[in-house]
Amino acid sequence: MKIASFNVNSINARLPRILDWFDKAKPDAVVLQEIKCIDEKFPALEFEDRGYNVEVHGQKTYNGVALLSKHPVDDVTRGLPGDKDDDQARYIEALIMPDNAEPVRLGGLYLPNGNPAPGPKYDYKMKWMKRLKKHAVKLLENEEAFVLAGDYNIIPQVEDVHDPKAWADDALFLPETRAAFRELLNLGLTDSIRQANPSGVCYTFWDYQRGAWEKDNGIRIDHLLLSPQAADRFKDAGVDRKERNPSSNGEVKPSDHVPVWVELA
Repeated sequence: MKIASFNVNSINARLPRILDWFDKAKPDAVVLQEIKCIDEKFPALEFEDRGYNVEVHGQKTYNGVALLSKHPVDDVTRGLPGDKDDDQARYIEALIMPDNAEPVRLGGLYLPNGNPAPGPKYDYKMKWMKRLKKHAVKLLENEEAFVLAGDYNIIPQVEDVHDPKAWADDALFLPETRAAFRELLNLGLTDSIRQANPSGVCYTFWDYQRGAWEKDNGIRIDHLLLSPQAADRFKDAGVDRKERNPSSNGEVKPSDHVPVWVELA
């Protein structure tokens, strides 16, 4: 089973490129972030024509997440538990149910950026991370295979950023942010990209400004974390770096993120 995550930075603005990646990569299940549309504006038909079940948790102009699966889905959750007043569309979860394999629970998340830090946006980021950890603990109690995948807006290690000094005061790289990510891993979760490539460069984001892509000034902020039961089924993981290449005709700008994926037995 190939599970992927892709921050598309507006699903409708980049639909041809996104569909092209789907046709090439052929993932079994995908979580998308920053779809930037309400549920009714999501181009579900294009994905349903490709055999995907579509679940959307959208928001006008900002945020928005979606979950797509070639297998039946059940137990769909929209919104991260723990704060009934949080109206930002940043989390979606469902149980993926293949015909001939054990189910896998897939959570798709778009974690807050948190800049500028310190400040209210950073406080929201850290509270959101506490909720995510609490939810992960509950999922672990079920002893089922699950994947928490998405744009975490966290640079875990110095190896995951082109210039650590330049990012030292950024909310994505502050010590408190990285410590909160380690707390997730310390629950027993596996960073699948690092499982496949323990020490290499695995950037997943390049800013549109200052020639970041051309200079390879990237960061790794898109992650797929596996429960122990999912990690037992780990086969491979990777980053589809080529999807950041500019279009040959220049008509459709790529997302500033690229897809990341994990393959489970």
